[in-house]
Amino acid sequence: MSNWINRLKLIFLALFVLLSTVAVVYHFGWVRPAQKCEVEEHKWWDPGGRVCATPVLISDITGRTIEDKAAAAEARKAIGRPAGP
Repeated sequence: MSNWINRLKLIFLALFVLLSTVAVVYHFGWVRPAQKCEVEEHKWWDPGGRVCATPVLISDITGRTIEDKAAAAEARKAIGRPAGP
């Protein structure tokens, strides 16, 4: 009976160490970079590729300008650009 208890104890200890290591790797590999990207840098985080991407205004792609100056300044501020033209 004592062998079973010791073996079971070691199995649970190994499982605990393994799952703790997985949690730490996940936190420092995925969660922390995502928070840094979204909160500190105000960019977009792609969890599939683990890429911190810069948002692009639709007006930059299409070439159409935003007529309302306040709306244009707010859109630029939202993606972290200066409010000027």
